[in-house]
Amino acid sequence: MFKIHQFLTLTLIMAALSLSGKAQHAHLNADNGKSISTGALVHHNVEEIKGLKMGPFVKLDNGNILTVEGTDCLISSDNGNSWENYPVFDDAENYLISNERAILKTSNGVIILAFMNLQERANWNWQEDISDSPGARLPTYTVRSLDGGKTWQDVQKLHNEWTGAVRDMIETENGNIVFTSMMMRHHPGHHTVLTYKSGNEGKTWERSNIIDLGGIGHHSGVTEATLEELKFGKLWLLMRTNWGTFWEAFSMDDGITWENIRPTDIEASSAPGLLKRLESGKLILVWNRRFPEGTDQYPSRGGDRQWSEVAASNHREELSISFSENDGNTWSEPIVIAKVGENQKADPTYKWVSYPYVFERNPGELWVTTMQGGLRVKFNEKDFTH
Repeated sequence: MFKIHQFLTLTLIMAALSLSGKAQHAHLNADNGKSISTGALVHHNVEEIKGLKMGPFVKLDNGNILTVEGTDCLISSDNGNSWENYPVFDDAENYLISNERAILKTSNGVIILAFMNLQERANWNWQEDISDSPGARLPTYTVRSLDGGKTWQDVQKLHNEWTGAVRDMIETENGNIVFTSMMMRHHPGHHTVLTYKSGNEGKTWERSNIIDLGGIGHHSGVTEATLEELKFGKLWLLMRTNWGTFWEAFSMDDGITWENIRPTDIEASSAPGLLKRLESGKLILVWNRRFPEGTDQYPSRGGDRQWSEVAASNHREELSISFSENDGNTWSEPIVIAKVGENQKADPTYKWVSYPYVFERNPGELWVTTMQGGLRVKFNEKDFTH
């Protein structure tokens, strides 16, 4: 009887730990993971999608998927195995869509793309004596399609200043479109975050207040934000920083005014995350944690008033996911879904796995792709949630 009592007690303890999210999982390694074609190691519940484009993707009304690349819109009817190309611009020689971009299909079927125009990138000349690049230019643009990506119109420049990244776009319950952008500031050089809001599906835009928390350096300040809508119409913005965690801001007017700017408890590397509301109602966060799993240190970068004024973890060798069922108040234990293989670390193309995009191809079927490291994988939400 005593042994049975011990067994039941242990079972109850383990169950309680599991329900509280504190049960430990095994760190991803060669024994419990699997290698993919890039040489990266992925979780055993993750499957590679070979040959897939980088994204981001949207799903069209007929089930086809759409993305962009270079100066073209690409549409696939076979889950990304093959693509049809459609030009986005009439004068393509004047445009080049950045890899850091955001794309959305509105509830009315309008496709909206926000990007930096690499053809206008100019005057980047970082000067160490002043910690600045005066006159640096990389504009933010938008363009939209009314026929599922086959033709495009309303190309417009929203600002001319250097845009470090365009990362995310949502449609709010009110039918407004909001996307994240950046704007470089000078004397000294540093980055800021802002958003644009459209009440007419990308035909015209209104700029938010600029979130400027200072900084000194070409990777300093607040940068590369992701956003989602919470309950009661509140928008939540998560920003990359060099301060060990994501910082957050909130808006009650669909992205025109951002306030309550403060650090979160989400430890993060100096790298962007991607926040997305899933069909299940859960939030997923995909990001590079501050330190490799199971450690509390990583070589710092910056602190020299050139990269940044403070030293920061730039860890990008592991990509993690976490889920929230209560609008980000609490999160499931982070799980590493991909990490750089030992033979990749000396290869500039694959030494990182970062800058994620997330696409829910079907309810609960998630595709994750990265700009850095060429990750192209899918997994089922149910395999990582309980």
